[in-house]
Amino acid sequence: MNATRQTRRLRRRQRGASAVEFALIAPVLFLLLLLALDLGISLWVNLTMQYAVREGARYAVTGQSNLDPSAKNQQRYLAIIQEIKNNSMGLYNLVAPSYTITINGKAQSYATQGSYSTGMFGQPGDIIVLQLNCAWPMLTPLARPFFPAGTYSFSVAATMRNEGF
Repeated sequence: MNATRQTRRLRRRQRGASAVEFALIAPVLFLLLLLALDLGISLWVNLTMQYAVREGARYAVTGQSNLDPSAKNQQRYLAIIQEIKNNSMGLYNLVAPSYTITINGKAQSYATQGSYSTGMFGQPGDIIVLQLNCAWPMLTPLARPFFPAGTYSFSVAATMRNEGF
């Protein structure tokens, strides 16, 4: 009987201990979970933009311009950028890309807004390297110190040789 009473007393003293332990561990657990999700999303964004650039490059080698949103005076460079936007799953504006295009070994930079030219993607037979420099904001506070300005900066590229168009 005495042993049973001692066991009951110990159980009463332990009541609520697991709730306190969970309250201490839960923030760390959730922070690590969110960090893993944040890093996973960042890698997904990187792969999605790589796919979009590859599809843009595949479209560019053909010399077409039928994807240009403007119905009049369609431009090839606008059509290629539109193809990249179409394949980026809505991430194009969120990563705010800047372009670096290398034509036959000569680098040229183009900003996101407005400074495009008609020869931006080269002529038939030219070897083109299309590179996008992107930035994705990290959401988890724990990840921000490891990334400059709290953003995951990455670049994606595709190399192509223009067909005779």
